[in-house]
Amino acid sequence: MSDANVRIPEEAKDRLAAIAAAEGLSLRAYLARLAETLLTPAERAERAEKALAVLKEWNGYAPTAAEGRHLDSELDRRLAQVNSR
Repeated sequence: MSDANVRIPEEAKDRLAAIAAAEGLSLRAYLARLAETLLTPAERAERAEKALAVLKEWNGYAPTAAEGRHLDSELDRRLAQVNSR
């Protein structure tokens, strides 16, 4: 396993270290686990495409591109509303 140096603000490093410690992990172990669990944009798109295919096969749900954009904007609106509380 190779090491890498990443330059981030001290506050970000301290926050990540505190989160890692709270989970009983070193910062290194926490970042490695985080990297394994996050998806790239291409991986997210692939999963979304597969999910839509399953929904279409299961119950015929096949939103148009416009409906998808509307649903995305509605989700963004609701998330923003929750995050502002």
